[in-house]
Amino acid sequence: EEVADEHAAREAALGAPVQSRTSSPSLPPVTCAVVAVASGDGLAELFGQLGVQGVISGGQTSNPSTAELLAAVEHMNARQVIILPNNKNIIPVAQQVDALTTKEVRVVATCSMPEALAALVSYDPEASAESNARSMTVAAESVATGEITQAVRDTHTDAGQVTSGDWIGIVRGDGIVAIAGTLVTAASQLLDHLIDDERELLTIVTGTDSTATHTDHIVAWVSQHRPSVAIEIHSGGQPLYPYLFGVE
Repeated sequence: EEVADEHAAREAALGAPVQSRTSSPSLPPVTCAVVAVASGDGLAELFGQLGVQGVISGGQTSNPSTAELLAAVEHMNARQVIILPNNKNIIPVAQQVDALTTKEVRVVATCSMPEALAALVSYDPEASAESNARSMTVAAESVATGEITQAVRDTHTDAGQVTSGDWIGIVRGDGIVAIAGTLVTAASQLLDHLIDDERELLTIVTGTDSTATHTDHIVAWVSQHRPSVAIEIHSGGQPLYPYLFGVE
């Protein structure tokens, strides 16, 4: 609840990101296509590089409608389609699409952008939707995700008192786990919570409010405290959340 409340408060204060929806004029035929919701231009481009043929812009409070997802599915040059909602609020919306089309639609219930990136590594455009859904779900579920944002109100959480302006680290399933006066400190606390001994790869997705200096400090912390963990950095361009993290 506290995570959902913080997301809502954050976006209500700053305004939801402007949505822009684009579609390719012609798409190559595949057995199974992917439609994904992305919260930034960099993520949309990255998804395209990973084989996604339909990208819809959306965020915490700018969720695409069922009609918009359906239109994207119908535009795919494939009889079978996977949808990556990448937000828990979009999952039930996406699950309505299959009943509205003659195409076979499967939803891989991704709740974050890092989960989608992991799922897409397992995507095979020539495999069936059923096969892809199975393998992509396994990949997505192997990822632990976290995000950094700035509090826009005072509140009390299980991690302690949050004051407006504090930087907070949020882990899906655990809620707010880090509270600090600086972004880098909050990120370090979050990653200390997120990366256990079994993890091998950290994916960092930078947002519009990230800086090269902050990124360097975060990478330096990981290199010092989790030296066995490999790091991938992608420019996501998402608003409101300077850093999204996924660990596998």
